[in-house]
Amino acid sequence: MSHDDFKFEPVRGLPEALPEDEHILWQGSPDPWRLAVEALSLKWVAGYFIVLAVWRIGVSSIDYSLTEAMSHGIPFILVGAVACLVIYGLATVQARSAVYTLTNKRVALRIGAALTMTLNLPYTQIANANLDLRRGGTGTVAFELKGDTRFSYLMTWPHVRPWFMSKTQPSLRCIPQAERVAHIFADAADARVSQPQLERIGAASVAAE
Repeated sequence: MSHDDFKFEPVRGLPEALPEDEHILWQGSPDPWRLAVEALSLKWVAGYFIVLAVWRIGVSSIDYSLTEAMSHGIPFILVGAVACLVIYGLATVQARSAVYTLTNKRVALRIGAALTMTLNLPYTQIANANLDLRRGGTGTVAFELKGDTRFSYLMTWPHVRPWFMSKTQPSLRCIPQAERVAHIFADAADARVSQPQLERIGAASVAAE
């Protein structure tokens, strides 16, 4: 029997139904492999254990035959393989639990494998967006926020721009077709920000004027 941990969502990736004047332009999730490589340093971990294995073989070859020395490096390779599988598993869980949404009014990020949260970023509160495009078309779109709006780096990781801790930049991390998504965001944000904003003025203020 299939089970959906997010069946309580009225709209996939969003905590509540959209207003009548809001609609979804794009939805997506991180690519698990790219997330493992970029956010969880999968290749660095693999390289570390390969270096350990080569070093152990080199040291053992002084006193043992090459065949026996190579067998001394096998435990490092096995431990490294397990570590890489764990990292890829974590990345897969993070990617499957994350849903990024662009509407005509905001960016929404439903993130978190154990503790799920949804970040709502209205276009009017986004100062700038940065695209980090990688080979193959995947990439990350990071959002610089206006004013004093801040999110916890640890609570939102890995769905943030790396190393920007003092002022966290929520991000659409490691998404396929990142350049296309960035264009969708730019067009929607331009259209939203250019719309005139209606401010409600109290009766007392109108009378005073």
